[in-house]
Amino acid sequence: MPAPSGGNEVAQSRVGQNAGGGSAGQECGPIAAPSGWTKAGAVAGVAGPVAFTLAWVVASLRQPGRSFTAVQISGLAADNARDPWIMITGFVVLGCCAVWFGAALRPALGGRRQAGLGPTAVQAAGVLTIAVGLLRRDHVLLTAGAQSWHNQAHDVVSAVAYVLLVAAPLLLARRLWPDRDWHALAAPLAAAAVASAGLLAVFYLAPHSGVDGLLQRIAVSLPLAAIATVGARLTVLCRSR
Repeated sequence: MPAPSGGNEVAQSRVGQNAGGGSAGQECGPIAAPSGWTKAGAVAGVAGPVAFTLAWVVASLRQPGRSFTAVQISGLAADNARDPWIMITGFVVLGCCAVWFGAALRPALGGRRQAGLGPTAVQAAGVLTIAVGLLRRDHVLLTAGAQSWHNQAHDVVSAVAYVLLVAAPLLLARRLWPDRDWHALAAPLAAAAVASAGLLAVFYLAPHSGVDGLLQRIAVSLPLAAIATVGARLTVLCRSR
């Protein structure tokens, strides 16, 4: 993606400073003159999770003879899934939107030094999400036996993506806690990340439990909802300037 042309003007946010200079833990004030890139990136922060959720809802309903949560999300993009392009598109759209949103959020939080690692974690999760969608599973359901290289790569990349998906809201919560414009979101972000981590732990411990598809959908939706909430807040702040 092209680099944002107006990022510096957003980074001019009013930042509380002391005699020793600004730091990531200090309060960051209102966004001043947000660029068009930042405004669109804020919308992408909402659009990506919404598109991804719609994709797995529609794809789940399209699988013949299977219950809504019988197939794990990745299985909806498998070689022998019905209409796998729906879920593949969901992965790619979510990933691209996450990369864009992270790029827009960083200057809105005061630039690379003030923003912390949250926006970077969002972007890294986005890149891996694209890879997860393109490195497709072999079968719609988990099966024993030989696996293709892309199925094995999918398992590894998706595990790392899960870690980043949980880490991103935690890192953002830490950064937003002392900020008067964002403080109210810090606790919900942290709670969503912790709940998601617990559900994912159960999911990985019992991948054939019969409720694994349901656990996965909830575990993924919690941090995505948290990120979408940050995107919605950024959209509001941009419109008010």
